[in-house]
Amino acid sequence: MLPKKHTLWFHALDVLLNIVIILAIVGLIRTFLVSPFQVEGNSMLSTLEDNEYIIINKLAYYIGEPRRGDVVVFRPPTDQKKHYVKRVIGLPGETVILRGGYVFIQRPGAAEEVQLKEDYLSEANRGHTFQHPPSSGNRSEIRFAVPEEHYFLMGDNRQGSLDSRSFAMSGGDFSSFVPEGDIAGRVWLVALPVTKIHAVGPTRYEELETGK
Repeated sequence: MLPKKHTLWFHALDVLLNIVIILAIVGLIRTFLVSPFQVEGNSMLSTLEDNEYIIINKLAYYIGEPRRGDVVVFRPPTDQKKHYVKRVIGLPGETVILRGGYVFIQRPGAAEEVQLKEDYLSEANRGHTFQHPPSSGNRSEIRFAVPEEHYFLMGDNRQGSLDSRSFAMSGGDFSSFVPEGDIAGRVWLVALPVTKIHAVGPTRYEELETGK
């Protein structure tokens, strides 16, 4: 018996169904697993560069929480239509202290402040973390008490980044801190250009090593 011949309409519907299934799978992957973004600007030099394409891991924050040192994509309080990429510095309940060009962390209930050892900063930025405006050179002390379920974020290019130091100074009723729900995911991979493909690994702070 010869196989049954299908009409042109049958083949067209079959192709259409496959396209719909593929688009649905891609949509689910982009929504819940990974998603591409393009870096705009130099606020994360020298960790990330302008026009690089990055892949973010969204699943990481469905099953866990942002950790100190994570490089993340998020919606800034000043413009919910945009996405920024910065590094998590202060966790919920902590106090972030900028003093003398360096970053100190005071954990909840702790009397002591601990200076962060930020080896990922370039030589030009190490010791140059100032209060707003970032290029001010103001080494005096300023404190940021991070609310619960919020995070304090800064770019690695400390003298050229609009971040948690700046958001509340932008005019309007803006907070310095980013709600956990506005963090889209953790940067997992630099995908383009091909010559710069590499994974963006976790950052350890041995001076604050407590499992967070």
